[in-house]
Amino acid sequence: MILTFLIYMFVMSYGGMVMQSVMEEKTSRIVELMVSSVKPLQLMLGKIIGIGLVGITQLLIWGILLVVLLGIADNTFGGDAAILKGAEGMISALQNLNLLKLGTLFTLNFIGGFLIYASIFAAIGASINAMEDSQQFMTPIMVFMMFSLYAGIYSMENPDGPLAFWCSIIPFTSPIVMMIRLPFEIPLWEKLLSIGLLYITFIGIIWFSAKIYR
Repeated sequence: MILTFLIYMFVMSYGGMVMQSVMEEKTSRIVELMVSSVKPLQLMLGKIIGIGLVGITQLLIWGILLVVLLGIADNTFGGDAAILKGAEGMISALQNLNLLKLGTLFTLNFIGGFLIYASIFAAIGASINAMEDSQQFMTPIMVFMMFSLYAGIYSMENPDGPLAFWCSIIPFTSPIVMMIRLPFEIPLWEKLLSIGLLYITFIGIIWFSAKIYR
């Protein structure tokens, strides 16, 4: 659930930044100078990747701070038996998970989900002239993201049900729902199909978004 919320918050926050950046460059006409030196597709990909790396850097900083805070808490409350027992239980639960597999698939879903939605946000930013106009385009995306989150929460209770299965395969919902299903040892072919469709869809959307952006 923690990794799922990270993907959800990252996509919504930094995807919106991509759209706002594209729209600002368009309305200020700065983009007309930039496209004289680079192709529109290169400019759009550079923007998406750049903003994505900013977000990843922020996540890394949060991770480092979390480790530091846990170290401080351990030194401060190390003698507390109740806290030690709780920490041991948490460590024991984490050891039952395949952290390497979870980390690898989280990275693939994290990158794929961000690239798909950032491409859509870039296309929206290129097709509107004011922030007020973005609401009509943003609403379907917000509905999709909220549906993905609720489908993921429901999948915790029934990870092999039809809703969990299809939402973990459909590229627009799979980055969130698949992360919920991973600890339940789903078949390998489902994981490969989900990742494959995710990146194939990204290629199609980035091509379509580049047409709008151009």
